[in-house]
Amino acid sequence: MAKKRLAVISLNPSPPAPVATRSTLKAIQQAFPDFEIEVIYVTDLMKRARLRMVTAAAVAGVSYMPDLLRRRKVLKYAFFRTPFVYRWIGHLLRREIDPDRYDFTIQIQSLFDASVPGVPNFIYTDHVHLENLNFDGFDESDLYSEGWRACEREIYHNATTVFTWSSNVTRSLVEDYGMDPGRVECIHTGSNSAIPEAQPLTPERYARKEILFVGHDWERKGGPVLLQAFRKLEDRHPDASLTVIGRVPETEDLTGVDYLGRVPLETLPAHYARASVFCMPTRLEPFGNVFVEAMWQQLPVVATRVGALPDIVEDGVNGYLVPPGDADSLAERLSTLFDDPDRCASMGAASRERAETHYDWPIVIGRMRQRIEAELAAGQPAGAQAAQ
Repeated sequence: MAKKRLAVISLNPSPPAPVATRSTLKAIQQAFPDFEIEVIYVTDLMKRARLRMVTAAAVAGVSYMPDLLRRRKVLKYAFFRTPFVYRWIGHLLRREIDPDRYDFTIQIQSLFDASVPGVPNFIYTDHVHLENLNFDGFDESDLYSEGWRACEREIYHNATTVFTWSSNVTRSLVEDYGMDPGRVECIHTGSNSAIPEAQPLTPERYARKEILFVGHDWERKGGPVLLQAFRKLEDRHPDASLTVIGRVPETEDLTGVDYLGRVPLETLPAHYARASVFCMPTRLEPFGNVFVEAMWQQLPVVATRVGALPDIVEDGVNGYLVPPGDADSLAERLSTLFDDPDRCASMGAASRERAETHYDWPIVIGRMRQRIEAELAAGQPAGAQAAQ
């Protein structure tokens, strides 16, 4: 009997793609050991036609010229968000994916349509474009073109099932894209770091009052707001400390802050393990895997009520959620934790428990496999709309 075969389609290998791409691919490979898995990178196919790459860049430049000139958009992201590139990638994948060769396909990300008539296609995505409208400071003028948005809608409707990382994305697919709720399933995601051994919960760790922030986009991740909140803690908790990992503008006053800049990924677990609280008051976040990593490290999490974070943080159980941009509320919640190391420890334990039940790769991809097997057994028609 011939071995079963599936194709996983991703935009880029990692790096330069986010480390989550590599983690997802590894989890899929472990969850489907009875399948021969072939990985197709879209950009590798595109680079075979250099002249068309130049044309695609020109199309994006013309399509988004005003926003590019005002620096409201970046060309490397706009490049993939035109109908021209959408159709080109679709053509390349239809040539690459032979219905007689593959049992089904899984595409990571939703910047392209990997659906091919006769091959069930499953999407696994952390974000959808229209969900951005639910973030403060983002309005319709910030969206990509109407033509691209129509292409994105088609991507989801051509899929057999769309798997999401979080319930807000699931809701947006149903409400904003008109998806049948039965064709969308939130399965969450796993950690990008190795799972640490659970440590004894000692109040001493949480009594150290060490706040950890990990984020490279200082403004968007809420760094200035955290800094304001930290200054507000000086009277009640003068012994509190703040460690910042990432990139911070040189103009920022970091007096009294342990600023480490960028650190190797393999050293991050040690920083989580030393911390008492994880805090990143982001104002716009598609997901934020650092929150999951902090939960696995038994840390209470203080975050903002945006995007996927209400899935990750159950307010008052494994941390607190505050409005974005609210330094007073942030300082109050941090102070509440520092006032009570036992509460900190209890929330840290709840974080670990939530990570084990929601954000563990074997569980996440196990849900994906179970759904895929059910769809294949039911003979779900694939690419029906793509064939029209």
